[in-house]
Amino acid sequence: MEEKEHVLEVLSKVKTAIKNNDSAEIKNLSDNIIHECLINQDPDSIAIAVILYSLSKITERRSYHDYKNWNKFYKNYIFSIDKLIEYLKNNKIEEFRQEIEFLRRLIQKLSGNLKQHMQEVFRRAEINKASRIYEHGISMEKTASILGISVWELAEYAGKTGIGDVNLGITLPVKSRIKLAEEIFKK
Repeated sequence: MEEKEHVLEVLSKVKTAIKNNDSAEIKNLSDNIIHECLINQDPDSIAIAVILYSLSKITERRSYHDYKNWNKFYKNYIFSIDKLIEYLKNNKIEEFRQEIEFLRRLIQKLSGNLKQHMQEVFRRAEINKASRIYEHGISMEKTASILGISVWELAEYAGKTGIGDVNLGITLPVKSRIKLAEEIFKK
């Protein structure tokens, strides 16, 4: 785990956002992790970003609270966030990774519609985070590989959001560039 201190800080802020039922802040914190972990492409940090984004979506959708297993699922989810913080603080990186896997498997223990909805939320979270990584210049193939999604899923999502439509070849008009160069060299 290369971004330990940053992830620890974010997870602590997530605890506050959970108490305030602030799904938008949880989503922002997820995006924050993605921005910070791009240089090293740290899979642990990326997994946390996906988990947090999923949590933001889960908390904002009040209809999930009516499902049979909701309370148990949510308590386990929050307890796992606490465990992640504890493991990071104590440098127990292997236990930290096991807790990430526990969170991923948590939805497999659900039943019925809640399980289907949670699986869909996690899948979309992976695709969303992949698009954010791709947006920062990591190749589509590498991004899809990091998050375990197909290039097709990422390309389809990126196409809908317009991420790939950015024209990086747009520059200042020639007259403006000449004027700027003249101003620079006058000094």
